[in-house]
Amino acid sequence: MFLPAWYFWCVSLVLLPSGCGLAVSGSYKDEVICLQGLSRCTMKDETSFPVQENDVVDVQKLTPRFELCCKDKGLCTLCLVIDTELYMDLDGDVEDEGSGPDQKDYRDKRRSTKAFVTVCYKTPRAFPTCKKVKFMVNYTALTQQNPAKLSIVITKPDGVFFGSEISVFPSTSPNLGQRVVAPSADEVCGQEEERIEECQGKRDMPRLRGVDFQGRNWVELQFTSMNNTLPSMCIQYEENGVCKVWNSTTVPLYSLTPCMCLQVWDKKGWHLLSCPFKNKGPTVNVSIKEPIQRNMQQNVSVSVGYGRINKKNSKMLWWELSAPCKLEGEVWPCHQENSCREEKGFRQQLESGTWKQNSKGLWEKQGVFENVSLQQPCVMVKVKGVKHELGPFCLNNTGRWRWSLLLIGFLLLVCFTLLTFHFLNNYVKKWARSCRRGGFVRIGRKGHVVLLSPPDVDDGVSESVCRLGSLLCNHGFSVSVDQWSRKEQCTLGPLPWLHSQLLEMNNHGGRVVLVLTHRALVRTAEWAHQQPSGNDVSQIWSPYSDVFTACLGLIEREKQLGRAGERFLLVKFDSRPDSDRSLPEVLQGLPLLQIPTQIQTLLSELSVGGGGGSKRPQMCGVRPANGNIT
Repeated sequence: MFLPAWYFWCVSLVLLPSGCGLAVSGSYKDEVICLQGLSRCTMKDETSFPVQENDVVDVQKLTPRFELCCKDKGLCTLCLVIDTELYMDLDGDVEDEGSGPDQKDYRDKRRSTKAFVTVCYKTPRAFPTCKKVKFMVNYTALTQQNPAKLSIVITKPDGVFFGSEISVFPSTSPNLGQRVVAPSADEVCGQEEERIEECQGKRDMPRLRGVDFQGRNWVELQFTSMNNTLPSMCIQYEENGVCKVWNSTTVPLYSLTPCMCLQVWDKKGWHLLSCPFKNKGPTVNVSIKEPIQRNMQQNVSVSVGYGRINKKNSKMLWWELSAPCKLEGEVWPCHQENSCREEKGFRQQLESGTWKQNSKGLWEKQGVFENVSLQQPCVMVKVKGVKHELGPFCLNNTGRWRWSLLLIGFLLLVCFTLLTFHFLNNYVKKWARSCRRGGFVRIGRKGHVVLLSPPDVDDGVSESVCRLGSLLCNHGFSVSVDQWSRKEQCTLGPLPWLHSQLLEMNNHGGRVVLVLTHRALVRTAEWAHQQPSGNDVSQIWSPYSDVFTACLGLIEREKQLGRAGERFLLVKFDSRPDSDRSLPEVLQGLPLLQIPTQIQTLLSELSVGGGGGSKRPQMCGVRPANGNIT
């Protein structure tokens, strides 16, 4: 059936820049409207997604738009309207049917048939929603100049809200799809706030009523409906600038500019934007205009430089302007003499081109003057609304730059002198200490380190111990590793060899570094359990005891004297940290470091209190193939 023309009567509220508008309609349900040769239109939801529909009719063109559908004196809601233009083969296969009464009846019957199309819409993150429209085609009412048309009205489309972007397309021809953006809530609520359910909470939001300025160094923002609570708000420069959160009703005077805007929002996401200094917001004290213009002028800066045009030999003069706001005006090159004489024919407009906001919140614009041959080039700027020209902005002053280099060089020389004096002072102190000890020694040598391996060591741990010993040698320590002194231990015995190393350590300073493994902790626990009640060390130490067991006895004796932590240090080749309580009692209280993560801490610990050394064991010359510590 044909619907009357007043069925879809609407009052245009045109809100979108693209020309699509919102209309107030009397309908409040999904409808399909048949036009131009179509009748008996019905519509239902389509769950399947057909690949091919029928060969009678096809979608030729889609024109989607959003409208505001309202009940009579009731609430309004968002509607999607899809104007559809259909394609039909009006010639068909009836050309060769001949003539006469029978053939004419056949053609009339053939030219009134059933057909359907399926139109879908989807948001970027959802599955398509489709509507299947069935209708009767009256071929006799159609011509090539008047194709078949129908309009689909979808009330409250699924997943579509104010500001949503959707695509609309026929199911069999996605390439004919059209994109359409729903108007924002701010645009809609500004027109029909009382009749839209989503907008009813917006009218209770605090609004900027005015800006008070009484000659102070700040301005006071005055709001309506504050209820003694500070509204959530942010400040931005230009309406498309970055908005930074602001938690005060006062704003410093130096931050005010003509383009400063204030955005207030609530928990539901509604926001109101006000730019009070653009002469279209709340009332502003007239006396504040002068400091605002002064802030604007003081924060305009221009950089100037030389360059060359690509694939040409001609020079160009580039400039970059930054300001708190986008400016309207002109910029031109000039020659610096007594005054800056303009180079004619090179003026450029500031409002043309692209402005970008940098990380500091300033707006920047760049430009180039080509084929400018000036000996002392500068740039002048004229800003709309400012009486005086700004500038000249010239290339960096060479004389000032030279003085800056001279000052930097002088400061570097002073720093170098102080560092040299500091190192010489330390050298003299060490030399004096060595003289008092009775002889000259090599100042650069660090203390003596005795590196002891765990018992029952495997190849991996043995290699790591050797690498650690080589690393300590490379850092200037005198190092003795038990694995490098097996022959000497067999000759002297483990305990005498260890005592000889401790005597070397007492003479030149240093520490015993004991490498721990899981087997070493088990062995230590067994050793502590087998100790006699009298703790007579002489009963345990024998010529056949290994170096590790002998070291445990020394640690226990030094702990009784209260100096074990100064002479012994524990390391583990394991990234898992161990607490002091997890160690056997004899080892508790000693520093424990994880290698290689704490290698720098180990070097620092060994350097504390390390004196000079008169000799370096030849075993430090032994190097494994790989110098890395694992």
